[in-house]
This record gives sequence, structure tokens and C-alpha cells, in this order.
Amino acid sequence: MDVRWEEQGWEELSGRSGRRRLPVWDCTAGLVVGDDSVLLIDPGSCVREGVELREQAERLTGRRVTHIAFTHGHFDHVLGAAAFAGAEVFGAVGLDGVLARDVDELREGAVRQGLAEDEAAEAADALVLPRHPVSGEWTLDLGGVQVLLANVGPGHTGHDLAVFVPGDREVVFCGDLVEESGAPQAGPDAVPGQWPAALDRLLSLGGEDALYVPGHGAVVDAAFVRGQRATLAARFGVSQA
Repeated sequence: MDVRWEEQGWEELSGRSGRRRLPVWDCTAGLVVGDDSVLLIDPGSCVREGVELREQAERLTGRRVTHIAFTHGHFDHVLGAAAFAGAEVFGAVGLDGVLARDVDELREGAVRQGLAEDEAAEAADALVLPRHPVSGEWTLDLGGVQVLLANVGPGHTGHDLAVFVPGDREVVFCGDLVEESGAPQAGPDAVPGQWPAALDRLLSLGGEDALYVPGHGAVVDAAFVRGQRATLAARFGVSQA
């Protein structure tokens, strides 16, 4: 598969997957390209950013995005989804209810973090809820590659989803369970006591040789994830066992 990632400002991870570090919040958007379908991981922070990602994905692949995975429900990871009409949206089981209930807080939180009020309101009004809840694991056959969606949380939030992409070098999209460009953020919806166990599940998915793609920051390896697990366990008083 000849995808010219760098020409669109994306970082190639494997022949079928790449990611882009979005401006302002350094949030990761991921793309997995199958022979038949295209999966986007986290569609950006607002409709404008979602449109930019949609246009880039179409230029990269020559096709539309058919599937979206939300790694969790924070504004910078979900509010761009309205730009992808017709895409099938996946999230950890229960995320749809949280987003529907807390849409006003989602909008207000986005504004507090620096998103323009009009963009936050537009995205909240058009909020897309995941229609496909993942309670354990869900295999997506994109044609030529089978991607695994894994409900590995709770941890960073109550509804954390990871995406495993097989290949010569496996890739794991971690969402904000792993952060490289700063310390992991534990907000009011975090489940600190279970976060280290969620990282154990990530490591079981990817193993020693995978590329681990954090929600924010540079791609890391298994040793980094283990180190962050130890840091979180110490920070939250969780057993290292």
C-alpha cells in the first residue's frame, strides 16, 4: 500500500498506519488504511479540525473515512467527529451515555482549555455519539488488515479504548492512558486505582516490540509504558505487583 504520509504532514508508523500530532493540544489523530475501509482514531477537537483531518485522509487514501474510534470522551478527542458523515463510530461501552449526559460540560471544558466559544458550541450541538459499544474486544476487518479495538480501561477515564494494528511492527494507539509530552492528566473522571492495570493490558496487547502511540507526544516503546506505569502506581499508591 503506497500511502505518502509525509506529504500530508503525517508520521508513518507502518505500511498501513500513520498519525498526526495536531496543533494547540498536541493531540494524536491516527489513521489505519485497509484495502476496503479506513479507520480514524480520534477525529480532533472541533468540526474545523475534523474537516481538515477528513480532507487529509481523503488525499492520503483516495477514499473516505468509514470508521472512527474514540479512545475516550475528552473534547480534543471527539468533537471533530461531525465532519465524518456516515462513518461508523466506536467507543468503550458506556461512553455514549456519558457524552450525551455531559455535553454541556464537554463544551464548557473545551472553552476553558482554549477552544473558541463558537467552535465549541458548533461541535457540541453536532456531537456524534458512538453507535458501537466495545465491552471487551472488537475486530474490525478493513480489508487486508484486521484491527483490534480493546476496552482496556478504566484508567485515564472510565471509558478508555486502545487500538491494536498488526503488522511487521505492531502499533498500539493508547489514547491518554499514555502521555509523552507531559505527565499523564488525572481529571475528575479518572480512575487512578485502576490506571496501572490498564497499562498492563496495553502491554499485553502490544508486547515488547510494538510502537506505542500516546494521546499526546512522541511515539514510545514498551519500556516507556512500563516506566509510566511505575510512576502512576507510586503517584496513586497502587501496588507494583
